[in-house]
Amino acid sequence: MPTPTVDIFIPCFVDQLYPATAMNMVKVLEKVGVTVNYNPAQTCCGQPAYNAGYHDQSRAVAGKFLEDFAAPAADAARYVVSPSASCVGMVRNSYSELFAGTPQLSACRGVQGRTYELTEFLVDVLGITAVPGARLAGKYTYHDSCSALRECGIRPQPRQLLDAVAGLERLEMAETTTCCGFGGTFAVKFEAISVAMAQQKVEHALDTGADFIVSTDVSCLMHLESYMKREKLPLKCLHVADVLASGW
Repeated sequence: MPTPTVDIFIPCFVDQLYPATAMNMVKVLEKVGVTVNYNPAQTCCGQPAYNAGYHDQSRAVAGKFLEDFAAPAADAARYVVSPSASCVGMVRNSYSELFAGTPQLSACRGVQGRTYELTEFLVDVLGITAVPGARLAGKYTYHDSCSALRECGIRPQPRQLLDAVAGLERLEMAETTTCCGFGGTFAVKFEAISVAMAQQKVEHALDTGADFIVSTDVSCLMHLESYMKREKLPLKCLHVADVLASGW
């Protein structure tokens, strides 16, 4: 298989709050032989506005995304990879509604077919189930984000990659597929319910005896981490890219 070229999409949360995760994704992709390209003109996928009901405004932002990630004519098989299943789910699913009946529908379908979350790209596209040199001592429990599981069908891929990390042991928590309570604006509009859901998720993770909660989405991890810091709990949150880039 020739060396693939990937255009990375760095979501707002990652860009502003967890830039190290973005850099770790680049490290992982380059480690497995991928050529990485970053378009500095990229902005947002449009998800915040879409989820808030502002579909016209979201369509304008999403239209820019289609322009930013249009494949060069000489490289139609070029991939778009992101460290966020939430944003990938937005592109794959909600864009179909946003661009239905518009002149941009064809471009939309082209981008949708080339867009992947990091772990599914590694496993499903490249056939990689272990990142060479990845090492982290400890035990982890995995949180299936709603977007990864329900919008993208991602469940075994991150576990395969994480289970291959030297020194790392998986301990599945109860109700791993239950929402953490973030849900974007849900956490703002329904704070008490959101916090209670985070508490339940963290308690299940603590029950396993794990050292880390790992997920594909930094938004979920930020929500859980905030609760754990407030309660002074010993667990740490790590994005899957941070784990896969550790040890080398």
